Amino acid sequence: MYIPKDFAINDVDVAYQVIKENSFATLVSVHQRELFATHLPLLLDREKACLYGHFARSNPQWNDIQHQTVLAIFHGPHCYISPSWYETNQAVPTWNYVVVHVYGNVELIHDEGEIMRSLHDMVEKYEAPDSRYQLSEVDAKLLSKMRSGIQAFKIHIERIEGKAKLSQNHSVHRQERIIKQLEQMPFENEKRIASLMKKQQQ
Repeated sequence: MYIPKDFAINDVDVAYQVIKENSFATLVSVHQRELFATHLPLLLDREKACLYGHFARSNPQWNDIQHQTVLAIFHGPHCYISPSWYETNQAVPTWNYVVVHVYGNVELIHDEGEIMRSLHDMVEKYEAPDSRYQLSEVDAKLLSKMRSGIQAFKIHIERIEGKAKLSQNHSVHRQERIIKQLEQMPFENEKRIASLMKKQQQ
């Protein structure tokens, strides 16, 4: 990924936070000599430096994903930046965004206990705290059928790249004008970018 110095996320804790908050990822590998991508949730285990996930078993990507370096892309907030917000219209439009790329090797998981722990962790992350749904309460036969339809895996993290393009290459005055416009918009991405721009000014 092309990362100008001013836009680099150099703090691994910040990169991990982006991953946790934006865990629906794009996983890219080479399948039958062509690039292949799957969109799926990946959960971070910081202590083990791994990402956990699972494929639908009918997805051919998992068949040859071992013994190669894969790329997992985590898209953070992003939004359009209009030159009309600047103090002059002698400028061009751009896009502010946050993204993290994770490179690593895939290990397919066959241990039943590890598979179930990863599935429980995923349900716990995404279900609301007061949800009535508990994976442990699912009928054993149904759960067994579900497990037979997936291939669990973990990615051993080797390298992380992060980029936060937040108008750092513009003056503080211009950044403040952008923040003001973004805060007035009713969209979550724009508000998150405004908040991150404020934070990086501190």
